[in-house]
This record gives sequence, structure tokens and C-alpha cells, in this order.
Amino acid sequence: MNFRQLQVGLALFTTISSVLNLAQAQSVPTATQQLQLFAFVAGTGTFTDLNGGRNRDITAGADLTFLTFLLIKPSLEVRGIYPIDKGQITSQKNFLVGPKVEYSLGRLHPYVDLFLGRGKIVYNNFIVGEVQYLSSSTLVFSPGIGVDYDLTHQVAVKSDFQDQHWDTPASISGSISPRTLTLGAVYAFDFNRSHRYSW
Repeated sequence: MNFRQLQVGLALFTTISSVLNLAQAQSVPTATQQLQLFAFVAGTGTFTDLNGGRNRDITAGADLTFLTFLLIKPSLEVRGIYPIDKGQITSQKNFLVGPKVEYSLGRLHPYVDLFLGRGKIVYNNFIVGEVQYLSSSTLVFSPGIGVDYDLTHQVAVKSDFQDQHWDTPASISGSISPRTLTLGAVYAFDFNRSHRYSW
């Protein structure tokens, strides 16, 4: 074997090794956590749908996200809304739970959700005819949309809109449709620091 044959053999061996290493690296999926836990806290503006009333609220909650499938992340979310500025007409608080489906686009995570839960309305000197309403409780149905934007691997900002349905005796129609706008921060709990996510 002469020097030229040795060079060709080494070049061929190096090329084949590189191709095999690349193929092996591509066949191994990126490590991801099977379950992820996120917590969030936010400020919320609520349009109560009763005589133009508004509340300023604190919203807090958590998401348990299941295995990602083709960039789609299903999760179960619980959230509560509590009024800190109850407005002049009514204040509304609620506790909701339901599914959320997120689609990951790099740092951007748009989602849709559908919540069901319990809500309470406290009326502030709310009189209709000869009836003064003090409070009422009802089932709350709340579909919504939102988006989270990753600042780091563990911190994101949240923007969220919910279109709710409440039953109430204080409305002529028997129901109201409060709308909420929420801005806040999300924290991802990292239970396995070896798992990282690529954008």
C-alpha cells in the first residue's frame, strides 16, 4: 500500500465516520421532560357586563403540561381570579379548571383554552326595581385565547383573553358575558436540569 492509497483510505474512513455520527445524532430525539409544571401570576382587567362595571383583579394559576406531540402541548390548567379593585357596581371572583392546547413557535407559544368552574358576584348597592341584590353564585364557562413569550428557559410573559358566561338574577336576560384581559409572568419549574429546549 503506497502513501496515496493510505490518504484515500483515511479520507474515506473519516467521511464514513462523520456520516454515521451525524445520522446517529439525528436519530436520537432531543431530551424533553415528560411532564412540565408552570405557575403564573398576573394582573387582570374585567369588564363585568353589568351596567358598564369594571374590576381590577389578581389572577394566579398553574399548568400541568403533558408530552409534546409535533409542537402541540396539551395541558390541564387551574386558575383563580380575585378582585383587588371591586369597582362601583359588582365584583366577580372565580375558580376555573380546564384543558389548554398550546402550539410552540420558538419562543412564542399561542394557545386556546376552555375552562369551567365556580364564580361569585358581590353586588354594591345594586337595585333593580324593588329588589336589592347582595350576591349570587353560579357555574362559569370560559373559552379563551392567549400567548406566552419565553424570556429565558424558565421565565415567560403572558397575555390572555377570556370570554366568560355567568348566570345571574340581576340581569334581564338571566346571564352576563364578562370579558377579561390578563398580563403577567410565567415560571417553569425545572425538575431535570439536563433537559433543555431549543428554539
